[in-house]
Amino acid sequence: MNRIWVLWLGALACLLIASPGCSRVPPPQGETQRGTDRLRLLDLNGNAVDPLPSGGTNSTVFVFVSTDCPISNRYAPEIRRLHEKFAPLGVTFWLIYPGATETSEMIRRHLDEYTYPCSALRDPRHELVKQTQARVTPEAAVFVPGPKLVYHGRIDDRYVDFGKERPAPIRRDLHDVLTSITSNRPVTNAPALAVGCYISE
Repeated sequence: MNRIWVLWLGALACLLIASPGCSRVPPPQGETQRGTDRLRLLDLNGNAVDPLPSGGTNSTVFVFVSTDCPISNRYAPEIRRLHEKFAPLGVTFWLIYPGATETSEMIRRHLDEYTYPCSALRDPRHELVKQTQARVTPEAAVFVPGPKLVYHGRIDDRYVDFGKERPAPIRRDLHDVLTSITSNRPVTNAPALAVGCYISE
């Protein structure tokens, strides 16, 4: 009887104080916890940057790209079009370079070559890659204030598979997500698998 009493008290203590051995309730899917562990990406001068401030009202788009991925580079005109349409409506755009071997000089040349209008950050430790579940370049992740991840995946469906490209996309996923956000409608787009160059571990 004493043993049963001790076990009951131990279970109650576990629930009340959330000791290290006790399980915790995970955050709701799609939400990002903003505690002491903040993102630390690098700008092109080597300074640490957290592109997801806890305050603010702007939505944020991250587009994962690389300097040497042909599919990623083919999307430069579409990224420019999206930036031109939605940046004036309060959407912040970042280009994210996850390749550990891509130097700041390589990225600066890439930005100039493809006339990207967005600011760029490096993610060599894949902090944002892991948080957004990015797999390839190009791939997009969209956060609304909170911050809360509301979409991640392809920009559109122009690429059906490797070597299989439509003349024009049928579904423009990222455009539709940003249209919903800037029209104050809920985002209902499910994550869509992107086709591109794999982000190496």
